[in-house]
Amino acid sequence: MQLSIRPFVRITIACLLAVVFFVPSDLVAQSHIVSPADLQKELVTASQTRQNDINTVQQFLSTPTAEKAMKSAQIDPRQVQTAVSTLDDQELSQLAARATKAQADFSAGAMGERDLIWIILAIALLILIIVAVR
Repeated sequence: MQLSIRPFVRITIACLLAVVFFVPSDLVAQSHIVSPADLQKELVTASQTRQNDINTVQQFLSTPTAEKAMKSAQIDPRQVQTAVSTLDDQELSQLAARATKAQADFSAGAMGERDLIWIILAIALLILIIVAVR
């Protein structure tokens, strides 16, 4: 009694071909593609986050204290405000977080006006340096 491998190979190939041809290709493709609605939602979220970060940094740098500090350091406040929008998302997010923390600390009395001025000048110089390096 000899077992032949040929019938086994034929059956295996037939099963594989049946699976390949009878499984809808759309079903396989859909599991790997991001839907346009999900992509649109992520783009809107990223855009809103970026705009919120820009607004946070620009509001921080447009306070009278900030403008006075930049003018006394001979930094053009308009140049800094314009440069904010050229930062990438990561840099902008970090600066917005620092600006928010500095405002909260100053409001809570955890830091004085002098410390706030140093932070404002550091953020303004950092923005100008990042833009200049690019």
